[in-house]
Amino acid sequence: QVQLVESGGGLVQAGGSLRLSCAASRGTFTSYAMGWFRQAPGKEREFVAAISVSGSTTYYAESVKGRFTISRDNAKNTVYLQMNSLKPEDTAVYYCAAQSYSGGDYYRLRAVREYDYWGQGTQVTVSS
Repeated sequence: QVQLVESGGGLVQAGGSLRLSCAASRGTFTSYAMGWFRQAPGKEREFVAAISVSGSTTYYAESVKGRFTISRDNAKNTVYLQMNSLKPEDTAVYYCAAQSYSGGDYYRLRAVREYDYWGQGTQVTVSS
């Protein structure tokens, strides 16, 4: 089974940028669609962005569209989340996740329940 380790979180001022990375091991990375999710205190885990196996299909939550970019490097077994123009409401623990799925269905790629493997999370705090 695949193991996922996130990095790149931290404290940033509003308007700033961060890039999260998620390194995968113990699995065939190119078998997995990848997603980023976040969870703020007292709230449910929510979809942020997803990318298909090939990287040709990406989806974003409306709240981050135009500010965040998901990408993957299959040679490095890593998925990234570039976050620009950060807002205080982006503050949360960010998780990467993997599901064994080779398609590009929107509803499947954004659903928490469809993901089989999760990282431990990385904290992102945006100050105003």
